[in-house]
Amino acid sequence: MLKPVALEMYGLLLRPWERRDLDAVRRGLADPDFRRWNTVDSPPPDEDGAREFLASRTANWERGVGASFAVTDSTSDVVLGHINIGMIDFDAHRSGRVGYWVLPEARGRGIASHALEAMTRWAFGDLRLHRLELGHAVGNDASCRVAGRCGYRYEGELRGAMFDTGGVPRDIHVHGRLATDPFPRLPGIAVRPT
Repeated sequence: MLKPVALEMYGLLLRPWERRDLDAVRRGLADPDFRRWNTVDSPPPDEDGAREFLASRTANWERGVGASFAVTDSTSDVVLGHINIGMIDFDAHRSGRVGYWVLPEARGRGIASHALEAMTRWAFGDLRLHRLELGHAVGNDASCRVAGRCGYRYEGELRGAMFDTGGVPRDIHVHGRLATDPFPRLPGIAVRPT
């Protein structure tokens, strides 16, 4: 079992998902940009899909194979997005794979970059992982920029490595970061809308 924790950094609170977050999850799963860039095994964009999402995140903590967080404003606890480390291997490779999404109303303010950096520092520090990998569909330039800002180096392209929500094979960019890589310097964050 992986003990659920809350992380506070950059004006964000990353906390385990809760049942009260069901509507935010449903909106995230139904977002056209989320659907455009994600895989065929993403939960359906409805209430049942949101419940499936929450149940799987809790199960991953309990099985010790994943850590999933609601990304919230640290003062209001308003959900802004999601970030997780999945496929955690504590033994042979000390590695994991990260993923994230941000709700439409919170985009363009550095939420994904700051949440990714907060979770990365926790994974390398507290979990003692050595490598984190990030993969995104080719063409998802926003995700590519987040990876670069957070020191996840571009390592190559995997052809036909994922099937999108329509079942079409897509190429992915792979980025990686090691615990020994330098910490990036991130600009300030605008958590609340101006």
